[in-house]
Amino acid sequence: MAENKQPVVIINSQVPYDHLSRSVLRSIFSMRLTRWADGTPIRVFVLPDDHAIHRRFSKRTLAVFPYQLRQTWDRAVYSGTGQAPVQIKNQQLMLEAVAQTPGAIGYIVDGNRAGGVRYVVLD
Repeated sequence: MAENKQPVVIINSQVPYDHLSRSVLRSIFSMRLTRWADGTPIRVFVLPDDHAIHRRFSKRTLAVFPYQLRQTWDRAVYSGTGQAPVQIKNQQLMLEAVAQTPGAIGYIVDGNRAGGVRYVVLD
């Protein structure tokens, strides 16, 4: 079932990457890396903090606890040095948002292939 599946990283199909390292993903999802190499702004989409898939993605893929991500985002927002990612309610909306937003990145566990997104392999 979905509870045991490993989340996969998805990016907008116009983003020219098939592989990303864990350290690059951490930089992206902690909102420190804000542009792709070609200069396109990175739009980060996440599920709610208490969502099981978000917790699994944080721990297994990024190797950080969800509360650590939240602290990083809050610190950037409250200090005026950055912003938090866009929070999405569920996986279907995540797929749609990433597919429709240039430079977007997110994650899902569903193995359903969808148009407009590219599935990223972790290095």
